[in-house]
Amino acid sequence: MFLGKGAFLECDKKMWTPRTAFISIVGKPNVGKSSLLNALVGKKVAIVTPKAQTTRTRTTGVTTRGAAQFVFMDTPGLHRSKTALDSYMTTQIYRSILDVDLIALVATATGNEIAAAELDLIDHIKKTKGKSVLILSKIDLLKNKSSLLQRMELFSERHEFEAIVPVSVVTGDGVLDLFDVFEKHAREGPHLFPEGMATNQPDRFIVAEIVREKILFNLSEEIPHTIAVTTEKMTQRERSPLVDIEVSILCEKQSHKGITIGKKGEMLKKIATQSRVEIEAFLGLKVNLKCWVKVKENWRNKEQLFESIGLI
Repeated sequence: MFLGKGAFLECDKKMWTPRTAFISIVGKPNVGKSSLLNALVGKKVAIVTPKAQTTRTRTTGVTTRGAAQFVFMDTPGLHRSKTALDSYMTTQIYRSILDVDLIALVATATGNEIAAAELDLIDHIKKTKGKSVLILSKIDLLKNKSSLLQRMELFSERHEFEAIVPVSVVTGDGVLDLFDVFEKHAREGPHLFPEGMATNQPDRFIVAEIVREKILFNLSEEIPHTIAVTTEKMTQRERSPLVDIEVSILCEKQSHKGITIGKKGEMLKKIATQSRVEIEAFLGLKVNLKCWVKVKENWRNKEQLFESIGLI
């Protein structure tokens, strides 16, 4: 079918006019939000562990595809508040729903019911009257594919989403399809970030998060969730590809400090070694990393400390 010259000009204009979409990624803990963010950006900008509540603050990821730039905000998983830190995290989630072009609610493709946290998020989405899409993650874990339709219907009964997209970060299925949905909500306007930029988080924040990720992997029970990490020093030596980095690991109890350091310092050495390897890959430079373990009793209930550890 011949579209005519005007149709081609309109198509060409849409193709080359800069557009931007701000997308907030929300959901309950451990549904794969951070893994999805990394897959969308094409680079690791958010730490990922099997433990719930890994993400503590909004992490921004950016990717530019043609004339469209997508700015993603990964948020902490919504859960019941027990500390001032939990309350702060909840506030971050609700704020991220406001003034964005699209809200992406992430839920697992498995399960027979909608979690209370997911119902709460749906209620907040309705109140804001924002556009939203449902992303059903981890479809690679489905044993019975027909159950996916039941899962989609379950959520559809609760809210009218702009689209429902099943994805798997492991296999890559559905991930690129999301951009077709996201682009429909991009608005004309200049890009806010240079092309090729993956995140606006400072290097010091990423470094601290890498160390915290290794702590989450290596320590068990509740100890990792009572620990914070802050980068105290980050200096590149003159005429040298070596960066000196010092981080502080904050524990709530003296006993937690001992467990973090380990017998003869072996646990801290393991955490530091694993961290250094990943930090060097991230910075593209050699790193001299020193980790100090300190006790800050009950720090999760001291909001004045949140800014110093990069949460605000």
